[in-house]
Amino acid sequence: MREIVHLQIGQCGNQIGSKFWEVISDEHGLNATGMYEGDSSLQLERVNVYFNEAHGGKYVPRALLVDLEPGTMDSVRGSRIGALFRPDNFIHGNSGAGNNWAKGHYTEGAELVEQVMDRVRHESESCDCLQGFQLVHSLGGGTGSGMGTLLINKIREEYPDRIFNSFSVVPSPKVSDTVVEPYNATLSIHQLLENTDETFCIDNEALYDICFRTLKLTTPTYGDLNHLVCMTMSGVTTSLRFPGQLNADLRKLAVNMVPFPRLHFFMSSFAPLTARGSQQYQALTVPELTQQMFDARNMMTACDLRRGRYLTVAGIFRGRMSTKEVDEQMLAMQQKNSNYFVDWIPHNCKVAVCDIPPRGLKMASTFIGNNTAIQEIFRRVGEQFTLMFKRKAFLHWYTGEGMDEMEFTEAESNLNDLVSEYQQYQDATSDLDLGAEDEEEEGPASPVTTKSQSRVEVQLETVNETSKGTEE
Repeated sequence: MREIVHLQIGQCGNQIGSKFWEVISDEHGLNATGMYEGDSSLQLERVNVYFNEAHGGKYVPRALLVDLEPGTMDSVRGSRIGALFRPDNFIHGNSGAGNNWAKGHYTEGAELVEQVMDRVRHESESCDCLQGFQLVHSLGGGTGSGMGTLLINKIREEYPDRIFNSFSVVPSPKVSDTVVEPYNATLSIHQLLENTDETFCIDNEALYDICFRTLKLTTPTYGDLNHLVCMTMSGVTTSLRFPGQLNADLRKLAVNMVPFPRLHFFMSSFAPLTARGSQQYQALTVPELTQQMFDARNMMTACDLRRGRYLTVAGIFRGRMSTKEVDEQMLAMQQKNSNYFVDWIPHNCKVAVCDIPPRGLKMASTFIGNNTAIQEIFRRVGEQFTLMFKRKAFLHWYTGEGMDEMEFTEAESNLNDLVSEYQQYQDATSDLDLGAEDEEEEGPASPVTTKSQSRVEVQLETVNETSKGTEE
């Protein structure tokens, strides 16, 4: 079995995470205490991807729940599915990170991280064939962003060959929870760039929009928002958990979705999304699903898709349907909107089909897109970061925890590099008509390499100068 170890960190991570376990255990026919009450043998066939089997036929999530304060943990423990989790896997500090990335990454978080790593090793060693890790966290607060990225670094060191997947709630333009969000988010993205294989970007504003506009909920709760995210999370791993016609595991997904190692930030959507009252007025068909999942209004990331282009796309369809029809619809979608797809990656749509639909639906689909429009999020965070950092506002909270200003500058320039990389690939064309032969003779110098080279050269020069100084 290809097992996945799940980590949820911080308040946001734990709230989304526990909703995720509700959805998953429901799909596998498990009740709130982990006992099987399902109606199909398929539900248990690959239940081991996310659950360990304990004695007495109880299934226990392979999940670690981490926070720097006990509050969220207590509410998970007291919730409907509190008895599902293994008590040893609740790990919490007592001080909290106070929305401070440095506390989560360097001081409070660092004290707790060994304890967490211990449980990670324990869970990983009991796996037959560990496929990878998934982390749910937010980038705006202190624990999810600071300690979350610290954990990613630690796990990366110990399991360099496993896929690392993160579901990251990125700050949205209109809904801001904390003033220092731009700092926390920039420092986190700086780490995610280097250390994750796939990052699914989710933002609250887009989720609110889906609830208001599409689902017609007048007062959406966080529970509603989190449920949307969970549908995507469940969709991404469907083909690992249930038999299907075409399989896509996390590694295949990464290989097909990430054309350049740094550009691994995806946006996702789910279909069908319809208001409760109007479900009976439309038929669920493959064309309808395909139409909906490419619809900007279903996207869980607030960017303007018309301003970007798709580098790669993956569609995961669930339910009994013809793979031929799915392929035809995806191809038609690509041909109709060809100028929204880059032309230098032919056939950049990957499709997986799984026979078992989510609970309560005949068929459904999950969409994952690697679109250059996602630079808008990074650009916006970067601009807010620069405004505060110029004046060194709030900086003493971070330097007081032992951080160096240099780290802020590095994170800022890394973020700006990422934005310009996205822009460069958005503008790139498939130089077929530009005399590609001449270019090859000169040697292909992509702007990205020259940019990073120049940065490296500058660093080398400064190193050489300082060493000269010491010699003198």
